[in-house]
Amino acid sequence: MSASNANELDCSNFSRGVWLVKVPKYLQSKWNKATGSCDVGKLKITKHPGGRKPDIIFSLNDELNSATDAEACSKEHKFVVSPVGNQSLTVFSRRPVEGSNSKAAGAGGAKSRATEKLQIEGKVVQRAECRPQADAGYMKLKRYQILEASKPTRTVQQLSGVVQTYKPVSNHEMNIKWEKEKKDQGKKSRADKEKVMDMLFSAFEKHQYYNVKDLVRLTKQPITYLKEILKEICVYNMKAPHRNMWELKPEYRHYKEQQEAS
Repeated sequence: MSASNANELDCSNFSRGVWLVKVPKYLQSKWNKATGSCDVGKLKITKHPGGRKPDIIFSLNDELNSATDAEACSKEHKFVVSPVGNQSLTVFSRRPVEGSNSKAAGAGGAKSRATEKLQIEGKVVQRAECRPQADAGYMKLKRYQILEASKPTRTVQQLSGVVQTYKPVSNHEMNIKWEKEKKDQGKKSRADKEKVMDMLFSAFEKHQYYNVKDLVRLTKQPITYLKEILKEICVYNMKAPHRNMWELKPEYRHYKEQQEAS
Protein backbone atom coordinates (compact mmCIF):
# COMPACT_ATOMS: atom_id res chain seq x y z
CA MET A 1 0.00 0.00 0.00
CA SER A 2 1.37 3.43 -0.92
CA ALA A 3 1.83 6.29 1.51
CA SER A 4 -1.07 8.24 -0.04
CA ASN A 5 -3.47 5.31 0.49
CA ALA A 6 -2.27 4.81 4.07
CA ASN A 7 -3.23 8.40 4.94
CA GLU A 8 -6.80 7.93 3.69
CA LEU A 9 -9.73 7.27 6.05
CA ASP A 10 -11.46 3.88 5.80
CA CYS A 11 -15.23 4.46 6.16
CA SER A 12 -16.40 0.90 5.46
CA ASN A 13 -17.75 0.46 9.05
CA PHE A 14 -19.41 3.86 9.33
CA SER A 15 -22.93 2.39 9.34
CA ARG A 16 -22.11 0.03 12.23
CA GLY A 17 -23.59 1.09 15.58
CA VAL A 18 -21.38 0.99 18.69
CA TRP A 19 -21.88 1.76 22.39
CA LEU A 20 -19.83 4.30 24.30
CA VAL A 21 -19.48 2.91 27.84
CA LYS A 22 -17.78 4.60 30.81
CA VAL A 23 -16.12 1.99 33.03
CA PRO A 24 -14.37 2.31 36.43
CA LYS A 25 -10.60 2.56 36.45
CA TYR A 26 -10.12 -0.73 38.32
CA LEU A 27 -12.23 -2.53 35.72
CA GLN A 28 -10.14 -1.07 32.91
CA SER A 29 -6.94 -2.35 34.55
CA LYS A 30 -8.40 -5.84 34.72
CA TRP A 31 -9.37 -5.73 31.05
CA ASN A 32 -5.82 -4.75 30.14
CA LYS A 33 -4.55 -7.93 31.80
CA ALA A 34 -6.63 -10.11 29.48
CA THR A 35 -4.87 -11.93 26.66
CA GLY A 36 -5.98 -11.84 23.05
CA SER A 37 -7.93 -15.12 23.26
CA CYS A 38 -9.58 -14.39 26.63
CA ASP A 39 -13.07 -12.90 27.00
CA VAL A 40 -13.28 -10.06 29.51
CA GLY A 41 -16.85 -10.96 30.40
CA LYS A 42 -20.42 -11.46 29.24
CA LEU A 43 -23.27 -9.02 28.69
CA LYS A 44 -26.81 -10.05 29.67
CA ILE A 45 -29.75 -7.98 28.39
CA THR A 46 -33.18 -8.65 29.94
CA LYS A 47 -36.09 -7.02 28.10
CA HIS A 48 -39.33 -6.06 29.86
CA PRO A 49 -42.79 -5.67 28.31
CA GLY A 50 -44.68 -2.40 28.38
CA GLY A 51 -41.92 -0.20 27.01
CA ARG A 52 -39.74 -0.39 30.13
CA LYS A 53 -36.00 -0.02 29.77
CA PRO A 54 -34.16 -3.36 29.62
CA ASP A 55 -31.81 -4.43 32.40
CA ILE A 56 -28.23 -4.72 31.20
CA ILE A 57 -25.81 -6.64 33.42
CA PHE A 58 -22.12 -7.18 32.70
CA SER A 59 -20.47 -10.20 34.33
CA LEU A 60 -16.69 -10.09 34.67
CA ASN A 61 -14.68 -13.16 33.74
CA ASP A 62 -13.61 -15.18 36.80
CA GLU A 63 -10.07 -15.50 35.44
CA LEU A 64 -9.65 -11.72 35.63
CA ASN A 65 -11.22 -11.41 39.09
CA SER A 66 -9.38 -13.84 41.34
CA ALA A 67 -10.60 -14.05 44.94
CA THR A 68 -7.00 -13.96 46.21
CA ASP A 69 -6.31 -10.71 44.38
CA ALA A 70 -6.13 -7.67 46.66
CA GLU A 71 -8.05 -5.65 44.08
CA ALA A 72 -10.85 -8.18 43.66
CA CYS A 73 -14.06 -6.38 42.74
CA SER A 74 -17.71 -7.14 42.15
CA LYS A 75 -18.38 -9.68 39.45
CA GLU A 76 -21.57 -8.06 38.17
CA HIS A 77 -21.90 -4.46 36.98
CA LYS A 78 -25.03 -2.68 35.85
CA PHE A 79 -25.21 -0.57 32.71
CA VAL A 80 -27.07 2.73 33.15
CA VAL A 81 -28.10 3.65 29.61
CA SER A 82 -28.56 7.25 28.43
CA PRO A 83 -29.35 8.64 24.96
CA VAL A 84 -26.72 10.23 22.77
CA GLY A 85 -28.88 13.28 22.11
CA ASN A 86 -27.91 15.70 19.39
CA GLN A 87 -24.26 14.70 19.52
CA SER A 88 -22.58 12.95 16.63
CA LEU A 89 -19.85 10.65 18.00
CA THR A 90 -17.63 8.29 16.01
CA VAL A 91 -15.00 5.75 17.06
CA PHE A 92 -11.69 5.74 15.17
CA SER A 93 -8.80 3.30 15.25
CA ARG A 94 -5.30 2.99 13.83
CA ARG A 95 -4.36 -0.33 12.30
CA PRO A 96 -1.06 -1.44 10.79
CA VAL A 97 -0.92 -1.57 7.02
CA GLU A 98 -0.74 -5.13 5.70
CA GLY A 99 2.68 -6.07 4.38
CA SER A 100 4.30 -2.76 5.39
CA ASN A 101 7.66 -3.66 6.91
CA SER A 102 9.82 -0.74 7.98
CA LYS A 103 12.89 -0.76 5.78
CA ALA A 104 15.84 1.55 5.78
CA ALA A 105 15.88 3.86 2.77
CA GLY A 106 18.72 6.07 1.60
CA ALA A 107 22.00 6.86 3.30
CA GLY A 108 20.29 8.33 6.36
CA GLY A 109 18.40 5.11 7.05
CA ALA A 110 14.96 6.81 7.06
CA LYS A 111 12.08 4.39 7.68
CA SER A 112 8.83 4.11 5.78
CA ARG A 113 6.18 6.54 6.97
CA ALA A 114 3.16 4.53 5.77
CA THR A 115 2.85 1.91 8.54
CA GLU A 116 -0.68 2.62 9.85
CA LYS A 117 -4.09 3.48 8.46
CA LEU A 118 -6.97 5.35 10.04
CA GLN A 119 -10.30 3.52 10.12
CA ILE A 120 -13.82 4.26 11.41
CA GLU A 121 -15.03 1.49 13.72
CA GLY A 122 -18.60 2.72 13.95
CA LYS A 123 -21.00 5.44 14.98
CA VAL A 124 -22.03 5.82 18.64
CA VAL A 125 -25.74 5.01 18.96
CA GLN A 126 -25.93 4.51 22.73
CA ARG A 127 -24.14 5.81 25.81
CA ALA A 128 -23.90 3.90 29.07
CA GLU A 129 -22.20 4.00 32.45
CA CYS A 130 -20.92 0.80 34.04
CA ARG A 131 -21.70 0.83 37.78
CA PRO A 132 -20.71 -1.88 40.27
CA GLN A 133 -23.13 -3.67 42.56
CA ALA A 134 -22.90 -2.58 46.21
CA ASP A 135 -21.97 -6.02 47.51
CA ALA A 136 -19.25 -7.36 49.80
CA GLY A 137 -16.71 -7.53 46.96
CA TYR A 138 -17.15 -3.87 46.10
CA MET A 139 -16.91 -2.80 49.76
CA LYS A 140 -13.69 -4.80 50.10
CA LEU A 141 -12.25 -3.09 47.05
CA LYS A 142 -13.14 0.38 48.34
CA ARG A 143 -11.57 -0.42 51.70
CA TYR A 144 -8.37 -1.50 49.96
CA GLN A 145 -8.30 1.70 47.85
CA ILE A 146 -8.82 3.92 50.91
CA LEU A 147 -6.01 2.19 52.81
CA GLU A 148 -3.65 2.51 49.84
CA ALA A 149 -4.47 6.21 49.44
CA SER A 150 -3.88 6.90 53.14
CA LYS A 151 -0.36 5.45 53.11
CA PRO A 152 2.30 8.17 53.36
CA THR A 153 4.43 8.70 50.28
CA ARG A 154 7.52 9.35 52.41
CA THR A 155 8.52 7.03 55.21
CA VAL A 156 11.37 6.92 57.71
CA GLN A 157 14.00 4.28 56.99
CA GLN A 158 16.50 2.95 59.50
CA LEU A 159 20.00 2.72 58.08
CA SER A 160 22.25 -0.13 59.14
CA GLY A 161 25.45 1.50 57.96
CA VAL A 162 26.97 4.82 56.96
CA VAL A 163 25.58 6.11 53.67
CA GLN A 164 27.46 9.00 52.09
CA THR A 165 24.43 10.36 50.23
CA TYR A 166 22.64 11.09 53.50
CA LYS A 167 25.66 12.69 55.20
CA PRO A 168 25.14 16.47 55.65
CA VAL A 169 27.69 18.97 54.38
CA SER A 170 29.39 20.91 57.16
CA ASN A 171 30.07 23.98 55.03
CA HIS A 172 28.75 24.57 51.55
CA GLU A 173 30.94 25.64 48.66
CA MET A 174 29.11 28.95 48.20
CA ASN A 175 29.71 29.91 51.84
CA ILE A 176 33.41 29.08 51.55
CA LYS A 177 33.73 31.21 48.39
CA TRP A 178 31.91 34.13 50.00
CA GLU A 179 34.07 34.02 53.13
CA LYS A 180 37.22 33.94 51.00
CA GLU A 181 36.14 36.99 49.00
CA LYS A 182 35.25 38.82 52.19
CA LYS A 183 38.64 38.01 53.67
CA ASP A 184 40.49 39.14 50.53
CA GLN A 185 38.66 42.45 50.42
CA GLY A 186 39.18 43.09 54.10
CA LYS A 187 37.33 45.70 56.11
CA LYS A 188 36.22 48.64 54.00
CA SER A 189 37.82 51.85 55.25
CA ARG A 190 36.76 55.35 54.33
CA ALA A 191 38.93 56.95 51.69
CA ASP A 192 39.41 60.68 51.19
CA LYS A 193 36.24 62.43 50.03
CA GLU A 194 37.93 64.02 47.01
CA LYS A 195 39.31 60.66 45.94
CA VAL A 196 35.86 59.02 46.19
CA MET A 197 34.31 61.85 44.17
CA ASP A 198 36.94 61.40 41.46
CA MET A 199 36.09 57.69 41.28
CA LEU A 200 32.37 58.50 41.03
CA PHE A 201 32.91 61.08 38.26
CA SER A 202 35.06 58.58 36.39
CA ALA A 203 32.32 55.95 36.70
CA PHE A 204 29.57 58.31 35.50
CA GLU A 205 31.63 59.12 32.42
CA LYS A 206 31.00 55.55 31.28
CA HIS A 207 27.33 55.21 32.25
CA GLN A 208 24.62 57.73 33.05
CA TYR A 209 22.78 55.68 35.71
CA TYR A 210 24.11 53.46 38.49
CA ASN A 211 22.72 51.29 41.21
CA VAL A 212 24.15 51.88 44.68
CA LYS A 213 25.40 48.29 44.86
CA ASP A 214 27.43 48.77 41.70
CA LEU A 215 28.94 51.97 43.06
CA VAL A 216 29.89 50.21 46.30
CA ARG A 217 31.63 47.54 44.26
CA LEU A 218 33.50 50.10 42.15
CA THR A 219 34.59 52.42 44.96
CA LYS A 220 34.91 49.77 47.72
CA GLN A 221 33.53 52.23 50.26
CA PRO A 222 31.02 51.71 53.09
CA ILE A 223 27.49 52.20 51.79
CA THR A 224 26.55 54.79 54.43
CA TYR A 225 29.61 56.92 53.66
CA LEU A 226 29.04 56.56 49.93
CA LYS A 227 25.41 57.68 50.17
CA GLU A 228 26.48 60.87 51.96
CA ILE A 229 28.68 61.78 49.00
CA LEU A 230 26.07 60.73 46.44
CA LYS A 231 23.50 63.07 47.97
CA GLU A 232 25.86 66.01 47.30
CA ILE A 233 26.63 65.33 43.64
CA CYS A 234 23.85 62.99 42.45
CA VAL A 235 20.08 62.75 42.11
CA TYR A 236 18.13 59.66 43.21
CA ASN A 237 15.49 58.70 40.63
CA MET A 238 12.11 57.65 42.05
CA LYS A 239 10.27 57.09 38.77
CA ALA A 240 10.59 54.65 35.90
CA PRO A 241 12.41 53.75 33.72
CA HIS A 242 15.49 54.40 35.94
CA ARG A 243 13.87 53.87 39.29
CA ASN A 244 16.12 53.40 42.36
CA MET A 245 19.20 54.53 40.41
CA TRP A 246 21.60 57.45 40.88
CA GLU A 247 22.41 60.13 38.29
CA LEU A 248 24.71 63.14 38.39
CA LYS A 249 23.14 66.52 39.12
CA PRO A 250 22.78 68.81 36.07
CA GLU A 251 25.72 71.00 37.10
CA TYR A 252 28.05 67.97 37.08
CA ARG A 253 26.89 66.38 33.83
CA HIS A 254 29.42 66.49 31.04
CA TYR A 255 26.91 65.29 28.42
CA LYS A 256 24.42 68.19 28.78
CA GLU A 257 25.86 70.30 25.96
CA GLN A 258 26.17 67.25 23.70
CA GLN A 259 22.48 66.41 24.10
CA GLU A 260 21.40 70.01 23.43
CA ALA A 261 23.66 70.21 20.38
CA SER A 262 22.24 66.99 18.98
